[in-house]
Amino acid sequence: MSVVDKSQAGANARQYHIGIAPGEVSSVALLPGDPFRVPFVAEFLTDVKEVAHNREHRTMTGWYKGRHITATSTGMGCPSTAIAVEELARVGVTSFIRVGSSAGLQPGIEPGDLLVSEGSFRNDGTTDAYLPKGFPAVPDLALTLSLSRQSEKLAARAGTKSYTGISVSDDAFYAETPEWIAKLNEMGILNVEMEASAMYIVARLRGLRAGMVCACSSNLVDGASLYDDNKQRLKDGWMNSIEAALETAVELEL
Repeated sequence: MSVVDKSQAGANARQYHIGIAPGEVSSVALLPGDPFRVPFVAEFLTDVKEVAHNREHRTMTGWYKGRHITATSTGMGCPSTAIAVEELARVGVTSFIRVGSSAGLQPGIEPGDLLVSEGSFRNDGTTDAYLPKGFPAVPDLALTLSLSRQSEKLAARAGTKSYTGISVSDDAFYAETPEWIAKLNEMGILNVEMEASAMYIVARLRGLRAGMVCACSSNLVDGASLYDDNKQRLKDGWMNSIEAALETAVELEL
């Protein structure tokens, strides 16, 4: 019997899930969840190339203010996000910035506002396979501080707001009951999404950098949502989150 060691399988080769080989991407990757939002990142870039699109993982590269940038979609949830981060790391990515949608959990956060994560409450199953629950899922400090600075500038320009705080990564979108949402609110959790904890844990274990800035799509305690009535404002929030991530890549020379 020959047991496969997945920590070594596929190293220095084209990756099975994301379809990328070493040398095809940059050292920094922006990670939206939705493959159809990867072209939103590309709108900011020059010399854009589509590198691969396999399953939920779509990858484009280009240049922004002298920095080589990669954008790869993770799909929804921690399992596919962990795969994307693991495989991107194997082909040369050392810094990850999640950009996407998230729901606010505190009163006053409005759809279109920017949300910068200072850490993630691990309410997922994927990271339990990596580390015990007591291990925190935290982003890179310098990266997070830069994201906060850039987000505040862009929010001020757009007439919106930027917030920082602890986020939560949930697994089961439709299992978030009113009782659970109220509990998260009482705990002071800023926002809920589905991917950051896996990105933070994998990055930390592999000696890499990670951070997250999202656009608020809805507020689960104020009952406000842009999904139904004003999708342009949500897209504006996405674009601001992407620009904040790109400016961070430039500032920190990622």
